[in-house]
Amino acid sequence: MKCENKWYLIHTYSGYEKKVRDDLKNRVKSLDMLDRVFRIFVPEEEVEEEKRGKRVITYRKLFPSYVMVEMKTTLEETENSLNYHVDSEAWYAVRNTNGVTGFVGVGSDPIPMSDEEVERIMKMVKTTVVKASEKLEKLKVGDVVDIIDGDYLGNTGTILEIYKDKEEVMVSTLNEKAKPILKVDQIKK
Repeated sequence: MKCENKWYLIHTYSGYEKKVRDDLKNRVKSLDMLDRVFRIFVPEEEVEEEKRGKRVITYRKLFPSYVMVEMKTTLEETENSLNYHVDSEAWYAVRNTNGVTGFVGVGSDPIPMSDEEVERIMKMVKTTVVKASEKLEKLKVGDVVDIIDGDYLGNTGTILEIYKDKEEVMVSTLNEKAKPILKVDQIKK
């Protein structure tokens, strides 16, 4: 048996995606499951719209009613197939978070997303419309942001410092030991 990290889709009530993400992050932390549930992510894209004669940037969910969760997965190879298993306590914690209706899979068995699917979604999310300098002007210390690129992709963080000259910010993440410095185009408010 081999362990690796795999992404799974969980189905949520419509409009509850961000609440599920936030509740699940808190639950994972309080249940000390940071070693089994790694990243929780609501795929969104920036959309430029016109409202009352002004151009504004809004965010549209790429997959309404779905949240992506990266979890530790055990891979079991048999003669005829590959079987993926998630930790039962982690499965229970995710499945019983308010707003979650279930995993995408067969019955109660979640099926991991393929690496190609995950890569395609991450590329879709990375497209930006706003220049970094314009985005930087709208940020302030204490803002909660989603990390949309890099090693901390899928995490939420709070801005601790802003470095305007480098167009970077320092954030605290769910894993409080990490305080990454990120380019402005790696985050969204």
